[in-house]
Amino acid sequence: MTSTVLITGASQGIGRATALLFAQKEYDLILAARQPDNLETVAQEIKNISSRTPLTVSCDVTDPSQVDGLIEKALEYQGHIDVLINNAGIFASGPVEAFCLKDWYEIIDTNLWGYIHTINGLLPHFITRGAGTIVNVSSIGGKVPTPYMVPYCTSKFGVTGLTEALHAELKPKGIHVCGIYPSLIHSNFLERAIFRGNGQEDTDSRRLQLENVVNNPVIEKPEDVANAIWDAVKNQKSEILVGSANFSQTLYKIFPGLVQWVSRQGLKNKDK
Repeated sequence: MTSTVLITGASQGIGRATALLFAQKEYDLILAARQPDNLETVAQEIKNISSRTPLTVSCDVTDPSQVDGLIEKALEYQGHIDVLINNAGIFASGPVEAFCLKDWYEIIDTNLWGYIHTINGLLPHFITRGAGTIVNVSSIGGKVPTPYMVPYCTSKFGVTGLTEALHAELKPKGIHVCGIYPSLIHSNFLERAIFRGNGQEDTDSRRLQLENVVNNPVIEKPEDVANAIWDAVKNQKSEILVGSANFSQTLYKIFPGLVQWVSRQGLKNKDK
């Protein structure tokens, strides 16, 4: 029986690269994201490189009713799901006092509750089958606390705790849970990112600063993360840090104060 993977945030970046890779590995695919047009573009790319016809579902993972609809359609279409890849997310940067509660809700609802919604909806299926794999794409921001990224790190540390606790509980039940921890990735995630600052100049400066970093050719690409996800699924790994994230975590463990000081200097911009 052909294995089936459900990928959220599948319309671009890491999600798109992961969908293409799993198609090459002969998986059936369920692709979910907010943008149906972009999803269809990815689906056509998959058809061009494989015999697979993915099911695409427009879904906002912050809405549990939409997630329930996604899972219902997926199971009706394929009959079973073997792998869930939680990838939908939103980045945020700025002084913590510049974020309003609406920002906090949007970030945590997407990055953490979105994962909880899909896991909660699909877990009964995995429990009944006594098998399944859950991959949560987190961030080095879920391992290393970073100044001027407080709401983002809060959501990603939540994902880390969710992932590790699920792994501890579900492993004896035949369900594998893995966390993927990349650093910044060369992709178009900035389109939905939230930037806040002390005035418009500071806000614009923060966006430009990150754009310059993301456009650096030496940073990791979505395909690097997709390969890490495949490695985690194939070899049943509980955690993979991608590329430079390994260096960041090691340095933080040895010199936590230094890392925080350097981060503050590099990210404070107009903040006093």
